[in-house]
Amino acid sequence: MRRKQLVSLVVLIFLTWNILMYYFLVSKNPTKNDSESVSNRLIWLQNDIEKQIRDNEKLLEDLRQIKEDTVKKEKGNKLKTHGVKDTDPATHKIAVLMFSCDRTTVSRSLDSLLKIRPKGDRFPIVVSQDCGHKPTSDVIQTYVKKEKGLVTHIKHPNLTDINLPSPKKKFKGYYKIARHYKWALDQIFHKFNYTAVIIVEDDLEYSPDFFDYFSATYPILKADPSLWCVSAWNDNGKIGMVSDDPELLYRSDFFPGLGWMLEKHVWLELSPKWPDSFWDDWMRHPDQRKNRVCIRPEICRTSTFGKKGVSKGLFFDKHLKFIKLNEKPIDFTKKDLTYLIQENYDPTFHKTVYGTPLASVTDVVALRKKALPALRVQYSTKEEFKSAAKTLKIMEDFKAGVPRVAYHGVVSFMRSGQRIYLAPPEGWKGYDTSWT
Repeated sequence: MRRKQLVSLVVLIFLTWNILMYYFLVSKNPTKNDSESVSNRLIWLQNDIEKQIRDNEKLLEDLRQIKEDTVKKEKGNKLKTHGVKDTDPATHKIAVLMFSCDRTTVSRSLDSLLKIRPKGDRFPIVVSQDCGHKPTSDVIQTYVKKEKGLVTHIKHPNLTDINLPSPKKKFKGYYKIARHYKWALDQIFHKFNYTAVIIVEDDLEYSPDFFDYFSATYPILKADPSLWCVSAWNDNGKIGMVSDDPELLYRSDFFPGLGWMLEKHVWLELSPKWPDSFWDDWMRHPDQRKNRVCIRPEICRTSTFGKKGVSKGLFFDKHLKFIKLNEKPIDFTKKDLTYLIQENYDPTFHKTVYGTPLASVTDVVALRKKALPALRVQYSTKEEFKSAAKTLKIMEDFKAGVPRVAYHGVVSFMRSGQRIYLAPPEGWKGYDTSWT
C-alpha cells in the first residue's frame, strides 16, 4: 500500500511540475525590458525546455526504479512465504482421527474436543475402535447419534490375537496398536479420501486454541517440504519449564506424537513399510524421517489423563501428569507463521542460540547469571548431554540419536524464568544414531 501511494505521489508531482512549467514558460514575460530581442527570448525558452526534459527523464527513471524494486520485493516475499499468505486457513478441511480401545472414558476426550471444535464440517471426527469392547462402543455411538454425521465410528475388523515368541509377548499391546494405526490411517486416506488428519487418542484433553493452532500451521506444513508433521506436544512442557508466552512455536527434529497432524502424501510413503510394533520410534529413525522436522509449541495443546495403557502408568506418574496445558487461547490464524519456514527460521535460530552467553550447568543451577535473559550450556558428548539434562531436570533420552524436542541438536527450555539452550558447539554436523 505504501509503495502505491509513493508512486501516485511521484506521478502527481510530475504532472504538476509540467503544468506549472507550461504556464511560466508560455504565458509569462521573460523580462520587463521592452527592448529585449525576440532571439534572446527564444534562447531562454530553449534552455528551460532542455532543463525540463532532463528533470522529466530523471522522474521517469525514479518511477522505473520504484517499479523494479516493488517487483523484486514481491518475488522475494513469495520465495520466503511459499504462497502461504495466499491461502485462507478457514477453507481447509482436516479430519480428526481418535484412536480408542476399551476405555469408556473416551467420553471425556470427546467432550473436550467437541467443546472447542468450530461450527461447521471443517473438522469431522472419526473414532476408530480396536479391541471390540462393547461398553466403549456404546459410549461412542451416543456421540455418533448426538452429533448428526460429524462424528463417525469405525471398528477395526481384525481382532485376532498376535502370536509372539516368549521374549516379545510383553510387548503384544504395542503390536496391536501398530496394526490398528495402519488400518485406521488407510481408512482415513483411502476410504474417506481426506488430504490431512490430526491424530489423537482417547485419553487426551485439548487446549481452547487446539483447532486454531492446527488450522494456521497446516498451510506451513503444506508449503515447506522440510516439514512432515505438526504436533501439539512439548516433551519438556512441564509447569515451570516453559515460557508464559503461548504464542511461541518451534521447529523440532524430534517426532513428538500426542496430537499430531499428517498429510496424505506422507502416509502414502509410510504405509507400505509400516512396522509391526513401536511405530512412533520407527518414525523417528533416519530412514523414515529423512531430515524432515515437525512444528511444536512451547506450551502443549494437549494433555493426557490416561494412566491406564500399555505403558502401565509408569511414564504418566513420572512425567506426563506434570505437563502444562495451554489455557490462554491464541488465534493463530491471524498470525504470520511464515517464520517457521526453514529458510526464514534457521538463520534467526542459529544467530539467537549462538549469540547467547555461555554458562556452565553449575552457573544455571546456582542462578549466578540470573540477570541475563538467556544462557547457553554446551555439550559435546552423549555423557555430557545426559549429565546436564539430569541436573537441569529435562528429558535425558535419545531416539535415533535425537534428544527430545531438539532442533539441530539444541534443546530449548525455561528454568527459573530464564531461557536455557542446551546446545552442541557451533558448526553442528548432525545426529549420531549410536546415542541412546
